[in-house]
Amino acid sequence: MSFRLLAFSAAMALSMSAMAATIGAPAPDFSLPDGNGKTHALSEYKGKTVVLEWNNPECPFVKKHYSSGNIPKQQAAAIAEGAVWLVVNSGADGKQGHVAGNAASAFLAQYDARPTAYLLDADGKVGHAYGAKTTPHMYVIDGGGVLRYAGGIDSIASTDKEDLVKATQYVPQALSELKAGKTVSVATSQPYGCGVKYGS
Repeated sequence: MSFRLLAFSAAMALSMSAMAATIGAPAPDFSLPDGNGKTHALSEYKGKTVVLEWNNPECPFVKKHYSSGNIPKQQAAAIAEGAVWLVVNSGADGKQGHVAGNAASAFLAQYDARPTAYLLDADGKVGHAYGAKTTPHMYVIDGGGVLRYAGGIDSIASTDKEDLVKATQYVPQALSELKAGKTVSVATSQPYGCGVKYGS
């Protein structure tokens, strides 16, 4: 294969990835294993609102939202309302924050967090498809499989727990608006946190 063709193929792949996750369009389907080896596909949750949360257990921004109870509380509230909450780890093997097997369950147990599942995306395919840049990076998908929110977890980019009470929590806001049949008022925001540690 010529260099020109390789370059074209790479450019096309990047272009397709950039277009894959678009507000108002169907969210990219995927299938990933959880820490216990069970496979979860986005398509199996059709009809339910789904929250995707990109995670790195070693990231100080993630630690802020877990140790404060902010994310575990949001997970519990969303699931109680019938939503699905999927944590995704796209950290490559050997990179900061990579987890496998029991480490995922141990992280959740440490903070008494109970999402629907903690999914492992070590090759980064799902992360790239969604354009996940930071941990946390949040996405909300409606019951019809359409992406309705993508961005930061809240409106104040800091590791200070005291900022939580002053920040707009975008995911609960989006979930509440979707449940009420409203348009999501803030459909995108700037994600913040640690960069996702992709392998490539």
